[in-house]
Amino acid sequence: MEEEKLIIFGQNKIKGEISATGAKNAAFPVLAAALLTGEDCIIGNIPLIEDVFRLIEIFQSMGVDVSWVGERKIKINAKRMNPGKINNEIVSKFRGAIILLGTMLARFRKASLAQPGGCLIGPRPIDTHLDAFREMGVSVKKSNNNVQLSFRGLPKSNTVILNEFSVTATSNIMLFAASLTKPTLIKTADLDYPNQELMKVLNKMGARVKTTGPHEIRVEGKNKLKGFKHDLIFDPIEAGTFIIMAAAVKGDVLVKNVEYPFLSFVLKNLRDAGIPLEIKMKGGEKAEVRVRPWKSLKIKKVQSLPFPGFPSDLLSVMGVLATQSEGQTLIHDPLYEGRLKYLEGLIKMGADVFFSDPHRATINGLTPLYGEDLGSFDLRGGAALIIAGLIAEGKTTISNVYQIDRGYEKIEERLKKLGADIKRVK
Repeated sequence: MEEEKLIIFGQNKIKGEISATGAKNAAFPVLAAALLTGEDCIIGNIPLIEDVFRLIEIFQSMGVDVSWVGERKIKINAKRMNPGKINNEIVSKFRGAIILLGTMLARFRKASLAQPGGCLIGPRPIDTHLDAFREMGVSVKKSNNNVQLSFRGLPKSNTVILNEFSVTATSNIMLFAASLTKPTLIKTADLDYPNQELMKVLNKMGARVKTTGPHEIRVEGKNKLKGFKHDLIFDPIEAGTFIIMAAAVKGDVLVKNVEYPFLSFVLKNLRDAGIPLEIKMKGGEKAEVRVRPWKSLKIKKVQSLPFPGFPSDLLSVMGVLATQSEGQTLIHDPLYEGRLKYLEGLIKMGADVFFSDPHRATINGLTPLYGEDLGSFDLRGGAALIIAGLIAEGKTTISNVYQIDRGYEKIEERLKKLGADIKRVK
């Protein structure tokens, strides 16, 4: 298949409305939860992105019945699921497949999975997942890029302490614990939107899941879980990307379907930096955010933190905004040592960047950016380079667009409607 590229001519006026679609990172654990039962599960507001399509292909390779019952709604029945037939070739290229360990253990008391692949943002070991399973009495064997788990009897401990605030490790332990009648207490648990969505779904299935303290989740499972219906929330990362994009290009943009609780810290940071934002609540926890052109911008520091802190997935786009800020901005991602790789592309475009170490960089602004030929190493870095192309003078070419398609649905078509000069070519 011929590689697709994005061609961007920057410095166009950006104005109009754009809406977030279903939440990518919430889709994975909710889809995985559908494998815990043999009953029908219906999930709506599905984002039509490559990562979701890959997960569905993995489901189908195991004999899971998946059918589209609407444009963004699917029905899943895992009654005839056979993990022995899993397509490990897809798994090895798809990081999100790690979420299947918990469901396989819950249904079959054993799991075998190839080492999942994904974005090139540095080593992403699954040690936190495996350590947590060991705490619960699961036998773990690793060999030749493959991991095998087995579980017999009752958990060794009803308390699991995660080694780090891992979103997917928290999901995996919740999925497994939902099949155990003995309560499980998960400490150092991540409480961001993917796991809040999973908690809602597991409760619909008959388990009892609730937070019992700061970063602490209690799961009381059931031997037999039932089917469910659930609509995913809208994607906070996609909405945040559009808000920061509008700020970076000094656009006048209304961003719809903003899940406010998961972006309130980000929005405060943007306002503190000098971005004029008009936030209008639309009932419940959803909002619309209008971004207006700013007169002066100063971002001192952006550090990714566990929820409710600054999301790691928005750090890359903030790095682009920092090139338009006055003075120095410190960018810090404590977790992923390859997260800052996109900054190499910004340097090619004219950004002034100093790397302190693999986790920290200082961006000196305000600097003009100029079009360049760039590659996309990871999903969020790819989105950052698109924004840089919208700011830059001249032509920017971004290759390896598949990485961006993994998380942003028809990105160029949506940006065109705002006035961007962007097209996809082969």
